[in-house]
Amino acid sequence: MGTDADALVLYGYWRSSAAYRVRIGLNLKRLAWTHRAVHLAHGDQHQDAHARLNPMHAVPVLVHGDRVLRQSLAILEYLDEAGLGGEAAPGLLPTGPLARAKVRELAQLVACDIHPLNNLRVVQHLESAYAVAGEARAEWMRHWMTEGFRAFEALLADAPAGDFCHGDAPSLADACLIPQLYNAHRFKLDLSPFPRIRCIEAACMALPAFESARPENQPDASP
Repeated sequence: MGTDADALVLYGYWRSSAAYRVRIGLNLKRLAWTHRAVHLAHGDQHQDAHARLNPMHAVPVLVHGDRVLRQSLAILEYLDEAGLGGEAAPGLLPTGPLARAKVRELAQLVACDIHPLNNLRVVQHLESAYAVAGEARAEWMRHWMTEGFRAFEALLADAPAGDFCHGDAPSLADACLIPQLYNAHRFKLDLSPFPRIRCIEAACMALPAFESARPENQPDASP
């Protein structure tokens, strides 16, 4: 039986891409966790209680007993390196330094190059400071997703054959790609130029770990 020291609590928002990544990772590791909603659109992230957890006023935050972790990629690697889920739990990174670097390369392309330019606070600032709103804001998001997916598709040509980003098992890279594809669908981006990405998406979404992590399946989801 687990103890309070083993408890995993994820502070997130149903539409947050970064929190979505962590939900996928927790599910792939077959870990039990508790959801705590932080409604970004209502400004919950700026409340004192959350700001003490995360000075960046952002999600996700993972609390593991008395340990507090921020930043989705750091959290996901912690799940692996701390051995959470035991030896039977699938790894989020492959073995071997080159394979691990290649998976991180794909994950960081999404998390560091694509996602920041589509982040809620970035597009809110575009609207408030520069009057970039409506369709112009959506076009901004589609532009940067297209640029990023073009690079991602090209990098996949060097990946091992398989249904996922790196071979036959989902990894850190898939956990990053799928939430960004959710945003692409939301903003009606044409994905037809990216056949390998679309095949990976289909393979991932056939797995319960990805399906249960979908934004619409979270307790704080709203229309």
